[in-house]
Amino acid sequence: MSKIVAKGKMMKKVVQKVDHSSRLRVIIPAGLANAKPPLGSQLGQRNINVANFCKDFNNRTADIKEGIPMPCRVKVKGDGTYDLVIHQPPATYFLKHAAGLHKGQMTKDDKGGMITFKHLYEIACIKAQDPPLELHSLEQICKMLVGVARTCGIKVVQTLDPEEYAEFRKEREQYVEQILEEMRLTKEAKMLRTA
Repeated sequence: MSKIVAKGKMMKKVVQKVDHSSRLRVIIPAGLANAKPPLGSQLGQRNINVANFCKDFNNRTADIKEGIPMPCRVKVKGDGTYDLVIHQPPATYFLKHAAGLHKGQMTKDDKGGMITFKHLYEIACIKAQDPPLELHSLEQICKMLVGVARTCGIKVVQTLDPEEYAEFRKEREQYVEQILEEMRLTKEAKMLRTA
């Protein structure tokens, strides 16, 4: 019996450790990576030197406007090093920025904003540089972006009149204020019931 146990121990030494951990997928603001949670704890669980990672990420995103959300994929190697792949900002960020929105759709019937097909094409050209979308055609990426815009409450139109859009934005600001006030009142009512 002891010979079998000894052979088992020797086999453990011969067999290399296999890492089955998945890739770390995080969204980090450009130039603002720091060791605070949740990023620090996620990196620490994978035995990555957090300070070096933050310095590396901030150096690689130094030419990008600070605070833009950057999706990252981190693959940890067995020796403690890592491969960092930084993607383009999310499609929702570009769509909201093109429509001039801070928040997307507030209710089911709410139209958050409007963009033209030219905006959509420009966003598709930028997103085509991402590794997961490299094999897709621009037409497929544009169709995907139309669906994302619909879920954000952004309408894609042929042309956009600046005066009409300015009026639309004023009406939407009033609508958003009204919805936020209703939400605040319902929250206060719930707090009064629980007290």
